[in-house]
Amino acid sequence: MQIPKRASQVLHASKHHEDRHMSAEAAERIKKTIDDLETRQRPRAVEDVSTAVQKGDLSENAEYHEARARLSRIDTRLFNLREKLKNAVIIQKGNADGRVRIGSTVTLESNGERKTYEILGSLETDPSHNKISHRSPLGSALMDHTVGDEVAVQTPRGEAVYKIVEVG
Repeated sequence: MQIPKRASQVLHASKHHEDRHMSAEAAERIKKTIDDLETRQRPRAVEDVSTAVQKGDLSENAEYHEARARLSRIDTRLFNLREKLKNAVIIQKGNADGRVRIGSTVTLESNGERKTYEILGSLETDPSHNKISHRSPLGSALMDHTVGDEVAVQTPRGEAVYKIVEVG
């Protein structure tokens, strides 16, 4: 018989696979979400459960079951957000050595076109806004390189070569 594991044990065991890097802005957004869940949403859900309990027979009380399920979802979300924040590695913007790191803003040139990317953790990527992960093919190829270096990245259209023009 296998003993069930706590959610925190499962999270701890999978940490080496999970990208825990996040910007200070993302950490602040998580803090605001936690605050909203604790001060507004959870108290309302607790009140709904209490109101539904007063209506009698809990076995056939759909309102009670829905209120309990909502409270459970809120508690699970709170736990997950707290764990994410507790284990976060906050990205420091800018670097003194001129190398591409997580948190760097990198301007690249390829085929006469320039494009600027922000290298972030996997949780914050948004390619449509030029925010790429340090684990993406381009992001991982750029890591530890400096201005003037050229990096090759395998794309669906073949190999693409990028020249690093600026690192910020």
